[in-house]
Amino acid sequence: MKPALNLKELSPDQLRELAEQLLRETQQKDEVIATRDRRIQHVELENGKLKHELAILKLHKFARTSEALNSQQCSLLDDLVNEDIAAIEEQLARHEQLLQAEPKQKQIPRRAPLPGDLPRTLTHHEPDTTRCDCDCELRRIGEDIREKLDYIPGTFTIERHIRGKWACPNCETFVQTPVPPQVIDKGIPAPGLLAQVLVAKYGDHLPLYRQERIFARAGVEPARSTLADWVGRCGVALQPLVDRLRELLHQQDVLHADETPVSMLEPGKKKTHKAYVWAYTSTAFLQLNAVIYDFAPGRSGEGARSFLCDWQGKLVCDDFSGYKASFRGGIVEIGCMAHACRKFFDLHMANQSTLAQSALEQIGKLYDIERLARDMDDESRLACRQQHAK
Repeated sequence: MKPALNLKELSPDQLRELAEQLLRETQQKDEVIATRDRRIQHVELENGKLKHELAILKLHKFARTSEALNSQQCSLLDDLVNEDIAAIEEQLARHEQLLQAEPKQKQIPRRAPLPGDLPRTLTHHEPDTTRCDCDCELRRIGEDIREKLDYIPGTFTIERHIRGKWACPNCETFVQTPVPPQVIDKGIPAPGLLAQVLVAKYGDHLPLYRQERIFARAGVEPARSTLADWVGRCGVALQPLVDRLRELLHQQDVLHADETPVSMLEPGKKKTHKAYVWAYTSTAFLQLNAVIYDFAPGRSGEGARSFLCDWQGKLVCDDFSGYKASFRGGIVEIGCMAHACRKFFDLHMANQSTLAQSALEQIGKLYDIERLARDMDDESRLACRQQHAK
């Protein structure tokens, strides 16, 4: 231990030197304490972040994939929910008493009628003889009709095109109707078969090898390479339609964009890597109801910039960084409410955040207003949003 100093024995210069030394030591201790406080605060924030991420991972792994608030999640409204449940149970009990007092009517199940435009095959069921046992002739007094729905899978038909040849016996003039335009020249598939292959592949997610087996069960066995050739040629034939849809989308003021990953097998390699398909569509309130899918080998923003080109408008999308360059080029960013809602939902599920719960309730009210205004015209929808949503 240092011996205690007698301040009375120190000169003024020694006292000033001691005071400066104590001040320096105090400042050093304050800096150490401040550094420790910052380290503790950083650790606490990091722990909170890790707990939040852990809760989200557990939620995605074990919980239901729903982002709607339910009665278990609404911790702030437990008392009100219990009151509403009690009131509803009381009303149900009263309704049950009224129903028990009234005679119950047997409900006959009603089957939806079959579509009237489907082709119908008539099958008549008549008795073998129309003469009665008393030797009188029976008279028809009515009939009962019952329809049954049937299905014939993989039914192929053949279109036989017969082009007559005409010649003049005097001047030897030859006349024949030209061949009508086909999607695939000198090919056997008719437009209906090509449409079936494309819809099955891209709409029903049926690979070509499965379609090959389905066709084989119907007695037709086109090779998988032939089906692939049809798909490729149809893609070239449909490209003008895609180009026109792209032109129409570029004429719109508001577009929606999103991307989804797909596995792509590189030629010559046995491994797949993650590629992306970008979807672009107009708003749901326009007559143009078109979606264009654009393939890109990666997720960089170059794919979006290549598709949008010089388009200037409002783009509804998530917070993906690949769009940022387009926003700096003049496109106006509109944040996606579904993505924002998901962040509040994750925060609420991880920490039972009352602020996140309040945000989810407000967003739910906005969705209710949008459902109310869905079928309105533009002016009425704007007035409804200004009155209720603003």
